[in-house]
Amino acid sequence: MTIGQDLLDGPPPTLLPADNRALEAIAAGKSPEAVAAEFPESSLAWAALADQAWNEKRIIESYAFARVGYHRGLDSLRKNGWKGFGPVPWSHEPNRGFLRCLNALARGAKSIGETAEATRCAQFLTDCDPAATQVLAE
Repeated sequence: MTIGQDLLDGPPPTLLPADNRALEAIAAGKSPEAVAAEFPESSLAWAALADQAWNEKRIIESYAFARVGYHRGLDSLRKNGWKGFGPVPWSHEPNRGFLRCLNALARGAKSIGETAEATRCAQFLTDCDPAATQVLAE
């Protein structure tokens, strides 16, 4: 705790470590499938797969890819001190893979009629960072 810190502010933001290997592989033009196979712990790779499947109208596959990335992201968040609540800022680029998966999971759930899950995931995204909700809605 920092001297003078307001204890009512809640937990500090969770900042995931850089996912440079997956990021570099995607930037180099590797397919999302190859990146996810090489770095299965990477939410960013699963987010890329979910978005690719969504854009190709493969809704169930997009939903499944998003769910894997979401769970990988939860594991990573917990390893980095997250206690199940608190900010996960979009402005910290390594958090974006998880946040994109959470958004894709909400999108996929809504598309297949899983209204409760879609609502829960959308609220979770907003709770993590309202800016993420705004950016990903564009």
